[in-house]
Amino acid sequence: MAPTYIVGARDRYPTAIAAPSECKTRWPRDFVDAAGPERPSCAKFVFLCLKFIGGGAVLGEPPMNLDKADLRAQALARRAEMARGDAADFAGRLADKGLDLARQLRPNVASAFFPLPNEPPVLPLLDALAKAGFKTALPVTGRRGTPLIFRLWRPGEPTVKGKMAIEEPLADSPEAAPDLLFVPLAAFDRAGRRIGYGAGFYDRTLRQLRAMKQICAVGVAYAAQEFPNLPNEPHDERLDYVLTERELIGCRARSHAHSLRR
Repeated sequence: MAPTYIVGARDRYPTAIAAPSECKTRWPRDFVDAAGPERPSCAKFVFLCLKFIGGGAVLGEPPMNLDKADLRAQALARRAEMARGDAADFAGRLADKGLDLARQLRPNVASAFFPLPNEPPVLPLLDALAKAGFKTALPVTGRRGTPLIFRLWRPGEPTVKGKMAIEEPLADSPEAAPDLLFVPLAAFDRAGRRIGYGAGFYDRTLRQLRAMKQICAVGVAYAAQEFPNLPNEPHDERLDYVLTERELIGCRARSHAHSLRR
């Protein structure tokens, strides 16, 4: 029986964690070699279990009977393992590649998110954007069922803890409608399909902004969070790009070589 894995998310309160203190199962040799000489962390244990069950292909096609909640849990387990060792290098890549994309698209306002534990380290990207002269913003979470709002914020300015203890700009900071958004996620595929944290805040937000003007939505994730083909529902909003520690993935057929600024 697979261990229950804690899922800390932007739109749900953490649940209790239940994991075996030790495993007495007789694992095949290749699993033991992957785990290493020390007992793995809970995140690594889940990651290796999923890898082993999938025949060794970490990025393989998920079983057809997995729903979004199952895929989300699997993706977050992968992300937790990657964040243990790759976060520092990823921060620099995000800052460099994200700034390059902003210089190409020239948005009026660029937004990102204040990262929770294990989320990609986007604060250096926001700092690079602000120093390059771009207006930057963070999301503010309202009541469930509503879109996010955004308020202008630069790294170093004060924040206040909002819902789920996420850092947000002060209430007197001006509202903004970003046209370049760096978006958190649990899982993605190369067609721009995204699984978020379950409450639909970014789907509603992207739909609202796209009805107002042309925008560019960039998912930010580790490569291990990629799946070949995610489910898609009518209310789901697709990403234009995904930026990982390995590459910038273009997800949409339409070109973004033009400016976003009107």
